[in-house]
Amino acid sequence: MTARVELDEPRCVASGLCVMAAPDVFDQRDDDGIAIVLDEHPPDELLDEVREAVSLCPAAALRLVGG
Repeated sequence: MTARVELDEPRCVASGLCVMAAPDVFDQRDDDGIAIVLDEHPPDELLDEVREAVSLCPAAALRLVGG
């Protein structure tokens, strides 16, 4: 099963910690800073960064499924 990143956008508080932890997987919208998932199915070599982003999210808006 391929890992999948999920973002609960209404919960996002635009802290940017996900972008700092995994810049190849996350970005932020210019107008309000809300997170954007660039790669819903990141490659295995980025999963540690995604796990860190999930753990750092102050709003618990991120989830890694199957990874």
